[in-house]
Amino acid sequence: MKDLWAVLVRRRDYRLVLSAGLISLTGDWILRTGLAFHVYQLTGSTLASGGLLLASFVPLVVLGSLAGVFVDRWDRRRTMIVVNLLHAIVLLPLLFVRDESGLWVVYAIVLAQSCLQQFFRPAEQSLVPHLVDPQQLVTANALNSQSNDIARLTGAALGGVLATAGGMPLLAAVDAATYLLAMGLLCGVKHRAVAVVRERTSGAVQRLKAEWIDGLRICLSSRAMRIVFVFGLVTGVGEGAMSTLFAPFVSAELGGDSTAYGLIVSAQAVGGIAGGLVAAAVGARFAAARLWGVGAILFGLIDLALFCYPLFYDGLTPAYVLMIAVGLPGAFVVAASMTVVQRLTDDASRGRVFGALFAAEGLAVLVGITASGLLGEVVGIIPVLIFQGLGFTVGGLVVLARSSLLEEKAPALVGAS
Repeated sequence: MKDLWAVLVRRRDYRLVLSAGLISLTGDWILRTGLAFHVYQLTGSTLASGGLLLASFVPLVVLGSLAGVFVDRWDRRRTMIVVNLLHAIVLLPLLFVRDESGLWVVYAIVLAQSCLQQFFRPAEQSLVPHLVDPQQLVTANALNSQSNDIARLTGAALGGVLATAGGMPLLAAVDAATYLLAMGLLCGVKHRAVAVVRERTSGAVQRLKAEWIDGLRICLSSRAMRIVFVFGLVTGVGEGAMSTLFAPFVSAELGGDSTAYGLIVSAQAVGGIAGGLVAAAVGARFAAARLWGVGAILFGLIDLALFCYPLFYDGLTPAYVLMIAVGLPGAFVVAASMTVVQRLTDDASRGRVFGALFAAEGLAVLVGITASGLLGEVVGIIPVLIFQGLGFTVGGLVVLARSSLLEEKAPALVGAS
């Protein structure tokens, strides 16, 4: 717990960034859940609801790696402030959507917000190493992961309530308020970036292209970074399969209804919150790559137990237990893998690396969503989901075997605030 309190109490700038992220993420989940409910209520169409998912994923794949180039050029703190402000402004048209005729406005706003998010995430991950000591990175990343689970649990619960109470105008107003509050907190961050001098080439387009290609080269030229990317691709496909087939798994294989599905998903969030707290408290005591590898192996094995136990036992209780249990290794995977990437990259290229990594994982998730929808009908739900568990298990074994390669010394950083 000493490591946890050292970060939360002594690192003011990090505390502000963490609080801002928790508030804005809660608003995101309020809007995401509320829109999904309200769009279906307006249209009665699952295709219309699926369009929301497509609108949120396309910018991740198309814009993600390019956005990282700009993140490396700009001050990360200022980027996060401006993105929060633009998020709030973009939401304003939702105040005037009353019926199905304004559905195109909803899609446009979801698309615009997803575009903005491609600049925010790499900026945040690139800024965090400047706000804490190198040995505190695992703790800081674990707290970030925990805030995501807290936001999902609270925001998802509030989204449906607010959608029923006030429709899209209320959802937009609440989400905009969270962005403005987060922006205010980020304005209080004292850390300022040191300008990075880059060799200039003629023409803005040529410079953009050169920096983008240089970012991809960094990602692919290093053996350690190739391991990171392959792990992200393989597990991303598995996560796509999980997002597509988990509801059918609960219904067809576990015999659960919609209430059981909601409780099982909530159990995962509860496990993630508890796991994030444990990872934040003790994660700094272990080598990040080893923590990542062990966490991925345990995550995969627990998922395999979850997907296979219906072959031998009827009942929902093991599903609740296993979904809570998987939270601890899941938190270790997220926190430790982010720490490894932050230590493998220097500050001048970190935004491009994270942008490319997020884009690659987004593409892998889309592949998993598409492939699992088809394969689930052909080979069955459980065999496809087993791939997800195997992906994490095998990936964890590879990370553990190459842990010495992944444990490179962190680059020198400007003093933490």
